[in-house]
Amino acid sequence: MSNRDYYEVLGVPKGASKSDLKAAYRKLAIKHHPDKNLNDKDSEKKFKEINEAYNTLKDDQKRAAYDRYGHNASQGGAGGHHGGNPFGGAGGFDFGGGSAGNFSDIFEDLFGGGNSGRRASTQSRGADLRYNLQISLEEAFAGKTEEITFSAAAKCKSCNGTGSKDSKVTSCSTCNGAGKVRSQQGFFAIERPCHACGGEGTIIKNPCRDCHGSGKTKKDRVLSVNIPQGVEDGTRIRLTGEGEPGQRGGPPGDLYIFVTVKPHEIFTRDGMDLHCKVPIKFFTAAVGGDVEVASIDGRVKLNIPAGTQSQDKFRLKSKGMTKLRSTARGNLYVHVHVETPVKLTKKQISLLEEFEKENTEQSNPESSSFFNKIKDLFG
Repeated sequence: MSNRDYYEVLGVPKGASKSDLKAAYRKLAIKHHPDKNLNDKDSEKKFKEINEAYNTLKDDQKRAAYDRYGHNASQGGAGGHHGGNPFGGAGGFDFGGGSAGNFSDIFEDLFGGGNSGRRASTQSRGADLRYNLQISLEEAFAGKTEEITFSAAAKCKSCNGTGSKDSKVTSCSTCNGAGKVRSQQGFFAIERPCHACGGEGTIIKNPCRDCHGSGKTKKDRVLSVNIPQGVEDGTRIRLTGEGEPGQRGGPPGDLYIFVTVKPHEIFTRDGMDLHCKVPIKFFTAAVGGDVEVASIDGRVKLNIPAGTQSQDKFRLKSKGMTKLRSTARGNLYVHVHVETPVKLTKKQISLLEEFEKENTEQSNPESSSFFNKIKDLFG
């Protein structure tokens, strides 16, 4: 049992009316409800305290006894309030005038639940659609306008999307136009879509022959989609209002274009940067020279310095991908692979043998260092 003054607990004056008591209680119950304050012992305690206070003050006899005797009213036959039980005499929370219906009002405030007294709209938003579009890396770089063709539901022209042949729609007698039916289970009120009207709240007596009452028919559609430059794999483009039409004349949904960029035979992408592997001749790697490499928007010369090794990486600034909604570009990284000559002629072998005779440790520092370590290790 709470020892605080019940009027103080609810934040109302002693002469407060029943409507003022109820309004104050609803406000505090919403604020401190356990479902909105998980694992908050303080809120749980306050929630029980305001329940206890309201269950006493809402009852005229209990309130009169409390006004006269205070908390002692519950001790000794002066109209007590069930020994401090926070759930009241009925064993459950009382969120209003003691009826289950009043609980549903605050249930809606707490959780956004529906209500049986309000008429549900017969219109509903149409479903969103998805279209998968695959483009090349070059198209992702430059952007493009793509024409897509797909089959989807469209507003029925015969009934203008109402679903009714004569535009006559009557309120559902089962749910009284609410689109929902409610059943009471203990202290919970459970709402479900009405089985008679499918949750629409209305019944079509004379359905349209073309759409059979749905208000929609299947139709092939062609749309022009702008793919901006710099799009990445997995980019989603929304076309507002290009989805399926709404139910009974409701607003249409949206069309989402999911872009997939095909793998490229030369380049791999890393955000705005591009990477490619370029084989170069043994001679070029040894003495240096210029090689021509591919970029996403043309060819470009790359200077190979003397002594280049396999896996050396060179950066070509601003030769990568474009950035979405920007003029900036990423870089192109060229990963060099030194190609060893194959199928040599006798003359080539002879020349290489002459070359090897002139070879020194300084010409092959890595291999010389490695094999010297082997000698030191094993003698």
